[in-house]
Formats: sequence, C-alpha cells, structure tokens
Amino acid sequence: MISFELWWLLFLPASFILGWIAARIDIRQLQRESRALPRSYFKGLNFLLNEQPDKAIEAFLEAAKLDPETIDLHFALGSLFRRRGETDRAIRVHQNLVEREGLGDHQRLQALAELGHDYLKAGLLDRAEDIFLKLRHTERDEEALNALLEIFQQEKEWLKAIEIAEAMPDHTDHIWQKEIAEFRCELASTAILHGRYDDARHHLDAALVANRRCVRATILLGDLGLAEQRVDDAIEAWMRVEQQNPVFLSLVADKLMAALQQRGLATRCSQLLRGYLERHSSLDLLDAAFQAELESGGAESAYKLVRDELKRNPTLLGLDKLLEAQVLIAPPERRADLELLKNLIHSHTRRVARYRCDNCGFKARQFHWRCPACGGWETYPPRRTEEFDLAP
Repeated sequence: MISFELWWLLFLPASFILGWIAARIDIRQLQRESRALPRSYFKGLNFLLNEQPDKAIEAFLEAAKLDPETIDLHFALGSLFRRRGETDRAIRVHQNLVEREGLGDHQRLQALAELGHDYLKAGLLDRAEDIFLKLRHTERDEEALNALLEIFQQEKEWLKAIEIAEAMPDHTDHIWQKEIAEFRCELASTAILHGRYDDARHHLDAALVANRRCVRATILLGDLGLAEQRVDDAIEAWMRVEQQNPVFLSLVADKLMAALQQRGLATRCSQLLRGYLERHSSLDLLDAAFQAELESGGAESAYKLVRDELKRNPTLLGLDKLLEAQVLIAPPERRADLELLKNLIHSHTRRVARYRCDNCGFKARQFHWRCPACGGWETYPPRRTEEFDLAP
C-alpha cells in the first residue's frame, strides 16, 4: 500500500511537467505559424470583420503575392470574387490553381469545381458543363450532378436533365420524381407544338409513371387530344384534374369552356363551371364561370352569379368582376359612373392579381410551372395573391 502511494506521488508531478512541456511546444508552433503569415493577411481579416470587402480583397491579394503557397487564401479570394460578380477575376484565380504544379489531387479537384462554378455564374454553360462532366465519378460527383442538372435545365436539354436526375444518389427515394415528370412535360409540350403527337404521348405516359400526381401531364394530355381533334378525349382529360388536384382547375377552365361550346354544350359548360366554383372557389374560376354564364344565361344571370360569389368570398378582384357585370345590365345614364368606378378598382386589383412562389416569394403576372427566380418546379399555386392574403 505504501509503495503504491509513493508511485502516485512520483507519477503526478511527472504528468504535470510533461503537460506543461507539450503546451509550450504548441504555443511556440502557433507563434511560428502566425509570424509566417504576411501582415496583410491579418489586415484583410480585419477589413472583413469591419464589412469592408473591397479593402479586404486588396489586402488578401497582397498576402497572396507575398506568399504564393497560401492555397486556402487563393480559394477564399476566388469565392469572394465570384460572390461579388467579378467572375473574370475568380476564373483567373481558380485557373492558376488548376494549372499549379505540385497541387494535391483533393485540392486540384476543389479548384476544378470552383472554376466550374465560376463559368456557371458567368453564363459560360458549355465550359461549365465540360468541367463538371470531368468531375463525375470523383469525390465531387454529387456536386457535379447538381451543377449539371442546373446547366441542362438552363439549356433546356431535358433528356440530359432526366439522365442526371436519375443518377442522383437519393433518386430511389422518389425525391426527383416531380422534376423528372416536369422534364417529360417540357418535351411533350415541344412535341405537341411541332406536331409530333406520338412522341408527346410517350413523354406524357412516362411523366405519369414518374409522378402519377403530375397535373401538368394530365392537362397536356387534354391539349394533345384537342390537337388531334379528339375533343371528347380532351374534355375527359381536363375534367380529371378535379380528382388529381382541384386547385389547378382554374388552368383548364377556359379550355373546358371553349371545348364544350365547340360541341354545342354551352349550358352544360355553365353548370360544370358553377359546380367547380361552389366546390373549389377561386378568382380565376370565377372569371371563367362568369364568361360561361354570360354566354349561356345572359348578363343578369352572370351578375347574380358574381354577386352570390362575392357574398361568399369578398375580394377586390370579385368586386371588379361584379362592377363589370353591373355595367352590362345598368341603364345607359349610369354606365359612365360605373365604368369610372370599375376602372378605379381595376387599377388597384393589379397588385393582388399576381401569382406568388411558395419557395422564394417571387410574384408574377402569369402562372409559371417553374419559378423564374428560384428555379423551383410547381412552386406557384394557381391562386392570386389576394386569395392567400385573405385566407385564415
């Protein structure tokens, strides 16, 4: 027992001394590394902390000239240039790194990826594509896939985009099925436009296999039926939208109205749109139902339809439509005043008659399947902003 206690008495001071020596060595190493860095490097950090990016960049450039071996500093400079929109300077920095001799494989791949992002930011899509194709099946594979997907969407190379989406690591979890279906719809839309109806049907069938809830594919099936002069098939396809996602009925309301009126079914059209409006109220549906009622039942009937809907869902856009109906049924001596009031209301409804992206909040006057701002697919609900502002 005594020998054990003596051993501990010797061990504890020895451990303390060794720890002190190790700490001194670490401190000296840190001091040597700090002295090795140029003073301009610390000046640059200070400028960054004080939110003076222009002066920070000049200081970092000076530090990079004094010590060309500061690889991380060059990467930081390149990223700063790219974020500031100075893509030509970012490209030069990253090109120099890619061409530098003695660079490790990991750093060379990083430099190559950064150069690809520079080209992408600069809009040099062909050069960016070449670089990210080189990065496939490397440690930067997933980054390359994401960049290539963005490039092919910008270039509207939809078949290539599908191939990349299907190569994504999480593709088996059905994460990319919505995008793949949308790419197929883009191909189908182009095929319909150019009269390649068999190709269009192939792409639409594939879109619904990828995502059976793809409303756009169903709408395009109706467009395809109409293009092939199969009006009944078109009407049937557009009517399926209610079961698929009734929010999108407003996108097919005008199509249905034109097709049913073409078949001489104006009264049925009015009844159908009235039913949609009662079950799935929306401002765009109100507009279509108003036009259908106006043509089948006359101005008085259309006015009653809008008045009842306005009582149920009071909106400025609904009031605008009500005033339009009142102008039609008003006696001549009152029309001028009603027109003046309608024009005043209409000038205010322009603010709230827009669509808004759920992802980034970008507003647009027309509906988009892909947001022009953030690039998200199906992020625009086909409802006007006023409907969201009034929702509980």
